[in-house]
Formats: sequence, structure tokens, C-alpha cells
Amino acid sequence: MALARILQISRRNFTTSLVRRAGYGEGPGSNLPFQIENKWRLLAVMTTFFGAGFATPFLLVRFQLKKH
Repeated sequence: MALARILQISRRNFTTSLVRRAGYGEGPGSNLPFQIENKWRLLAVMTTFFGAGFATPFLLVRFQLKKH
């Protein structure tokens, strides 16, 4: 019984220490790999990212049809 209690306490201390040492700033969006403060820049980045993925198959088909 005592061993189970020790394991429970050590597991709780380990997980809370990981959260404390994570190094993220405060507030929403602080742990994202891109900035969200400027909504117009975010719109341009997202449009470019998703637009490139959407346009790629169409451009590849056009390239294959034009290739003779």
C-alpha cells in the first residue's frame, strides 16, 4: 500500500514539474509555431499554405497535359 502511494505521489510530481518547465508564455496562442496577433498576416500565410496544397494537383495535371 505504501509503495502504491509513493508511486502515485512521484508520478504527480513528475507531471507537474514538466508543466512548470514547459517554457511557454502566457495567453492563448503563445505555444503556436506562427504568430496570430496580426490577422491580415495570418490570413495571407494560411491562404498561401492551403492554396498551394489545393492548387498543386491542378498544376501537375496541366503540366502533364501540356507535355508533348
